[in-house]
Amino acid sequence: MNSLADNKQTRRRFVGDSLRVAGAIGLGGLAAVLVGRKGRTDCTVWQIDPYKCIACDKCATECVLDVSAVKCVHNFAMCGYCELCTGYFEPEPNSLNSGAENQLCPTGAIVRKFIEDPYHEYTIDETLCIGCGKCVKGCSAFGNGSLYMQVCHDLCVGCNECAIATVCPSQAFCRVPSSDPYLLKSNEAPS
Repeated sequence: MNSLADNKQTRRRFVGDSLRVAGAIGLGGLAAVLVGRKGRTDCTVWQIDPYKCIACDKCATECVLDVSAVKCVHNFAMCGYCELCTGYFEPEPNSLNSGAENQLCPTGAIVRKFIEDPYHEYTIDETLCIGCGKCVKGCSAFGNGSLYMQVCHDLCVGCNECAIATVCPSQAFCRVPSSDPYLLKSNEAPS
């Protein structure tokens, strides 16, 4: 009788020990995955090549976020500080004046500030920018191209396959080093 009880005790101990070992292995594997994810840094991020972007409006409509992580940015060194900026005003207004009814941005994200006659400064309010690219298109078509689109990485969720990049007609989206995540535009186009 005693050996039967010892057999049951041994089997229980064996099954219990086996379950504990399996559980430890499972938790160890999960911990390794979590530590591996936390320790791993993705060395590239999505960005828009400003020389390929055609300001097609896909950034505003195709981002997985409700309000796109793509925003207009302004290279002040390129800007002419024009009174009638075609990135701020409709390129073909009803009349050549600086009335508010001629503003191009649908959300009022571009702020126009008088500096001195005839110069004005144009800044982008990122909280209002939806990434539609209308200002970029106007600035590129009739101005000097100082307005351009960029992915704001503090807003971007970092999709492995960017929804905008997959539909970008000019293939302007590319992967860049996360240590240098912005593609700046300058007076000299790249060769």
